[in-house]
Amino acid sequence: MVNKSITATTIGIDAYKVEVEVDTLNSLPSMTIVGLPDSAVSEARERVRSAIKNSGFSFPQGKVVVNLAPADIKKEGTNFDLPIAIGILKEEGVFPDSNSPIMKEPEQIGFIGELSLDGTLRGVNGALSLVLSLKNAGVKSVFVPKSNANEAGMVEGITVYGAKNLAEVVHHFIDEPITPTKIDIKQYLSDESNEDYPVDFKDVKGQQKAKRAMEIAAAGGHNLLMSGPPGSGKTMMAKCLASILPPLNLEEALELTKIYSICGLLSENKPLITTRPYRAVHHTASAFGIIGGGTNPKPGEITLAHRGVLFLDEIVEFPRNVLEVLRQPLEDGEVSISRAKISIKYPAKFMLIAAMNPCPCGYLGDSTKHCTCTDVQIQRYRSRLSGPMLDRIDLVINVPKLSTEELINIDESTETSADIRKRVIKAREIQAERYKNEGIFTNSELSSKQIQKYCKLDDSSKKILSLAAIKYGLSGRKYNRILKIARTIADLSGEENITSAHISQALQFRMEE
Repeated sequence: MVNKSITATTIGIDAYKVEVEVDTLNSLPSMTIVGLPDSAVSEARERVRSAIKNSGFSFPQGKVVVNLAPADIKKEGTNFDLPIAIGILKEEGVFPDSNSPIMKEPEQIGFIGELSLDGTLRGVNGALSLVLSLKNAGVKSVFVPKSNANEAGMVEGITVYGAKNLAEVVHHFIDEPITPTKIDIKQYLSDESNEDYPVDFKDVKGQQKAKRAMEIAAAGGHNLLMSGPPGSGKTMMAKCLASILPPLNLEEALELTKIYSICGLLSENKPLITTRPYRAVHHTASAFGIIGGGTNPKPGEITLAHRGVLFLDEIVEFPRNVLEVLRQPLEDGEVSISRAKISIKYPAKFMLIAAMNPCPCGYLGDSTKHCTCTDVQIQRYRSRLSGPMLDRIDLVINVPKLSTEELINIDESTETSADIRKRVIKAREIQAERYKNEGIFTNSELSSKQIQKYCKLDDSSKKILSLAAIKYGLSGRKYNRILKIARTIADLSGEENITSAHISQALQFRMEE
């Protein structure tokens, strides 16, 4: 008789239901796993055999055949150990009660987990995606390793049981039920409001225009490029940006948690990502490291920065091919990884914050040090950042280095990150209400059609923008980005319509390149 158990496998950041079929044949003792298993799944043969014996149960004496259906989908990971073991134990008659849910309703119970040789259950990557897929497939309850219980408990509408070992799962159906895991998601999200940030905008002296640009970028989810000499505070302000970003909503938090779970970056003590990610990438990073990929494709830095910030310091030091692969994700908000047998899409709606020096020596325009670069050197240096790449950056600002006198005499009564964040949150709330039926969250995500709908201009605003388009030769993409920035500035001011003042301010942050 063929016995079944239910589990799931991940493809990208999503997962799909898998049926584990187990049958025993009268043949020489062996175990075969079919259904496109990878090496980790095939090695389950030895782990499962030892785990069953060391948990006090008998292993079949004949040939054990395990089929992972559907057989045309590649199976990866170690989460198949537990469902395979459960299917084998069914064959051995360990569950004698035919009315037990595990025997009567096998389609409604899922199993996820890696087995140690002694039967202990180890945590697996992607538990949130796996449990969510099982819930969507109609599964009513799922057994996961204890270390994954809190993460899996984030999925509403399915009962989650966290088990320490194989024996504990078996005895749940016989005589010792496991207590379900209950998680209050709202409590995890509310804890984010007490988050302490290592840097604050009150610690940044001067640079009021740069701070304003940061506020606009945070409010609308815009990309920003800072150019200035060493010591002007570019890196510090980029770090401060995390402290003014609005808190994640539940949908964003779960989406981020799925990504970090798949990558094995989720903490057992913090099973829900509650703060927007800030990823600082070194210029030696490869294209695969940034966009993702590999033989078995995995998310890259731009996906790990989803709904948060990707910071590229010294952006012109990155190889040209690395920067150019960012163009499509910046435009579409996702990245496609194509291989011979599979094509995977990862979300990549991130804010790109970049910094660079104005010239190779770094001191062009510095009032204290003389620039030693020639015009040719400066032009060659800046040309490393291509025009199409610049077209995808919304805000471009110069960050001058403060003189000694300015540092000494500067007004210390500056705004804190908490003050700026209140305005950013208010602007984001306005956008959330405006775009609640559009499938987007921020002004930076507006399509051309949506720009026409939500960024209407009066006659004076049109005149200013037309003059700027003629004078600076604005491309269509750059023209739309100015409208998006103006829309964000209007939201920060709490105004429904875009005015000429908003357009003028938006132009100030685009004409410095």
